[in-house]
Amino acid sequence: MLGRPVSELFSAAHERDSAHDGDEESSTAQKATNAPLPREDDENPLDIVTRTRQLTASNADDATLAFLDSSLQGIASRYEQDGPYVFRPQARQVRQLAHTLLDGRQPPRTRRELFRLAARASGLLGYMAVNTGDFVLSEAYCTEARDLSREIGDLDTELWACGTLSFGLYYAGRYDEADACAAAAVQRAPRHAQCIRLLANGRARALAKAGDRRAVEQAIGQALRLSDLHEVPVGLTSCISFEPYGRARTLANAVTSHVALRNTGQVLRDADHIDDLVEHSTSSWSRSLVRLDVATALLQQRTPDIDHAMALGREALRLCGGTPISSVYQRSRDLHEQAGPWRDHPAVRDYGDEFRTWSSQPAALAMASSAS
Repeated sequence: MLGRPVSELFSAAHERDSAHDGDEESSTAQKATNAPLPREDDENPLDIVTRTRQLTASNADDATLAFLDSSLQGIASRYEQDGPYVFRPQARQVRQLAHTLLDGRQPPRTRRELFRLAARASGLLGYMAVNTGDFVLSEAYCTEARDLSREIGDLDTELWACGTLSFGLYYAGRYDEADACAAAAVQRAPRHAQCIRLLANGRARALAKAGDRRAVEQAIGQALRLSDLHEVPVGLTSCISFEPYGRARTLANAVTSHVALRNTGQVLRDADHIDDLVEHSTSSWSRSLVRLDVATALLQQRTPDIDHAMALGREALRLCGGTPISSVYQRSRDLHEQAGPWRDHPAVRDYGDEFRTWSSQPAALAMASSAS
C-alpha cells in the first residue's frame, strides 16, 4: 500500500522501537545511579524513632516519684507519735504502687528511683514489724530492702536495711546473728555514717548480751568517733529515720549495752548526760526505754533503790499508753522479772499490777505470744 516492501516497513518500526528502548534504558540507568541503596527491613527511620520513644517512655513521671518519696518521709517524721498500726497501711500502699510501676516500662533513671523507693518502703515495713513483734516478717521485708538497694548500688539504704535486719534479730533473741549481720555491713564501708547505727544499735547491744565487755567498748567508741567525723545532730533523732544516728540516740543505745553488762555506774552517768535531750524529744518510746534501762540499773546496784526503780517502770508504761512496741514490752517484762526477789515490796506489787494491765492490750498480747 505504501509502495514499500513489508520487510522494510517492519524494519523501520523495529529500529524506532529499538531507539525508544535505548532511550528508556539510558533513563533507567541514570535513575538507578541516583537512587539510594536498598535498606534492610529493620532500617525504616519511622521504626527507629518509634522504638526510641518506646524505650524512653515511662509509666511513672516525676510527680509520682516525688509523691512516693514525700509519703515515706512523712511516715518517718510522724512515726514515733502515731506508731506502726497507723502507718503500716500507708507504707504497704507505697510499696505496692512502686512494685506495680516496676512491672511497667521506665528509662534507667526513673527505674533506679523506683527501686530506691520500693527498698525504703520495705525497710520501713521491716522496722514496723519488729515493733509489733513479727520478727519473721521483718526479716523478709529487710532482706528485700537490702537486695533491692544493693541492685542499684544505693549503699546508704543498703546499710540502713542491714541495720534494721540486725535490729530485728536482736529482739528475736538471735544475738550472735544480730552482731554478725551488723559487722558484715560495717565491713562494707567502715567510715560510712550509717555505721554509727550499725555499731551502737547492732553490734554493741548484741555483744553485751554475750558479755564481751571489751568488744562493746570498742563498738561504742567507734560509733562516737564516727559521730564526730560526720558531725551528726546532738539531739535524739527519730528511731526510724534513714538519716544517721544523732549522738543522743547513740548514747541511749550505749546505756542499753551497759545494762546488759551490769555496768550500773556507766548506765546512770550516760542516762544523766542525755536526760535533758531525751525528756525534750517527741519520742515517748525513747523516754520510756531510757526509764526502763535506768530502773533496771537501780535494781542492779549494790544497794537496790526499789522504790525509784518501780516508779520509773510505771512512768515508762504510762508513756507508751495504747501504743506498745516490742522493745518496751520486753524491757518492762524483764524489769518485772528482775524485781522478783522483792515481790512482797509494795512498789513492786504496784508495778506488777500495772504491768499486767498494760500487757493485756491485744497488741502487747501478740508481742508476748511471739516472744514465747
